Amino acid sequence: MLRMLWRGFLVAAAVVLLMQFWYLAHVFWWQAFDPDSTAFMEAGLERMQEKNPDAELRYRWVDYNRVSPSLKRAVIAAEDSRFLAHEGFDWEGMELALEKNLKKGRIVAGGSTISQQLAKNLFLSASRNPLRKIQEAVITVMIETVWSKRRILEVYLNVIEWGNGIYGAEAASRRYFKASAAGIGPDQAALLAAMIPNPRYYETHRSARGLLKRKAIIAARMRLVSVPR
Repeated sequence: MLRMLWRGFLVAAAVVLLMQFWYLAHVFWWQAFDPDSTAFMEAGLERMQEKNPDAELRYRWVDYNRVSPSLKRAVIAAEDSRFLAHEGFDWEGMELALEKNLKKGRIVAGGSTISQQLAKNLFLSASRNPLRKIQEAVITVMIETVWSKRRILEVYLNVIEWGNGIYGAEAASRRYFKASAAGIGPDQAALLAAMIPNPRYYETHRSARGLLKRKAIIAARMRLVSVPR
């Protein structure tokens, strides 16, 4: 019995280790080559095709230098103001989020960094399963170790969801402003950044009070953050 349990443990450990090598191999590959799909995109497409088998995603990669500096600032101001300072985890931000959640008695704030969000978007699901969170942390360390901050932000801006089937800054800019990602201004950038926590809802509720309030806060913070060069 003990031998069988030990064998089972070794097999499970080997599977987990192989998965880590698979994740790491993709992280190294995507350091130089742009991802054409992510776990979140695949899940989004599957969700859309349940209603419409012919549905397609709107997604177009755009290089870092072709994204508006205003959008880079807005996203950092909105999602991870200490992006350039931390190594993947914003411990202070996590502590503040925990305090807010305990005070409210429910989850009202998250402390995830851009790197953590990117790890989840690329490889995982939106589940809050503790094991998923552990895997997210491991992938975050891989990404922060292998990629530059510039590359992290470039990939993040290109793969995050900005509406139903809308992924990346280029598709979002064209959907909402009929402009390229390079051509949007500070006000438009603040609105896009404000949409990130709930993009499918805000796509059809762009006058929502919460969205406009968050947009104003982001606009005020944009000048206070720095972006990777």
